[in-house]
Amino acid sequence: MLEDLFKVVKFRAENDNKVDKKAKVSIPSDLLFKCPRCNNVMFMDDFVGGSKVCSECSYHARLTAQERLNMTIDQGTFIEYDENMTSKNPIEFDGYEQKIKDLTARTKLKDAVVTGECYIRNKHCVIAVMDSHFMMGSMGSVVGEKITRAFEAATKKNLPIIIFTASGGARMQEGIVSLMQMAKTSASAARHGEKGLLYITVLTDPTTGGVTASFASLGDIIIAEPKVLIGFAGRRVIESTIKQHLPDDFQSAEFLLEHGFVDMIVNRKDMRRTLSRLIRLHTKEAVQ
Repeated sequence: MLEDLFKVVKFRAENDNKVDKKAKVSIPSDLLFKCPRCNNVMFMDDFVGGSKVCSECSYHARLTAQERLNMTIDQGTFIEYDENMTSKNPIEFDGYEQKIKDLTARTKLKDAVVTGECYIRNKHCVIAVMDSHFMMGSMGSVVGEKITRAFEAATKKNLPIIIFTASGGARMQEGIVSLMQMAKTSASAARHGEKGLLYITVLTDPTTGGVTASFASLGDIIIAEPKVLIGFAGRRVIESTIKQHLPDDFQSAEFLLEHGFVDMIVNRKDMRRTLSRLIRLHTKEAVQ
């Protein structure tokens, strides 16, 4: 009797598996979002409507420059700087020019940063937004030049400047030219500061390498989004150099806040309000 029952159950299971294999359910790729940190699954509409923040662990997903601008600035106030500036191939790196063309076609960007002036809740400022979707936000000659010019425009117009950073570091395809941008952007930040003007950096995921070692670390106020990666060299490189195991939360925004590198951690939904308040508190408008 038990043997007969086992045969029936086995038969049903085998046939159910056959049906499942034949009837594959097709789920559109834009229907669901799976968090890379906690594996939480959300409907894409809910994820996008929540500023691309995971509802379970508050993971702040990477944004395009346009998405960042849309949720930060007053609509219709953005005036872009140097929108047609494109990169050359200073060290004749093989395949670099084609790579730039392919990325431009895919991202609709000329390079890894968008700069301009705008209003944030009626507060006038200069803004620069790096985009990790263009060659991992790496800093080459165009990124360095556009950020330098943004600082110079802010200095000339007596405006605060806000820079959203997102970068894998200096761009290897431009060799020493990319490394020179560290000094150039830092010098322009210093001239802006000498005039007593406000500079705010917002560190987003990831901010590493030469960007961290230059203008990203020079803000009067340094803000980070929750749980983002911030550092210079990679974790394995550091551990192999110092022969020590690093803390699990090393190079996270929370670790850097605890050790004084970051001034505050701000959720994405609160960023616009926070930036406008900081501008108001640190400009002449606050004392009039």
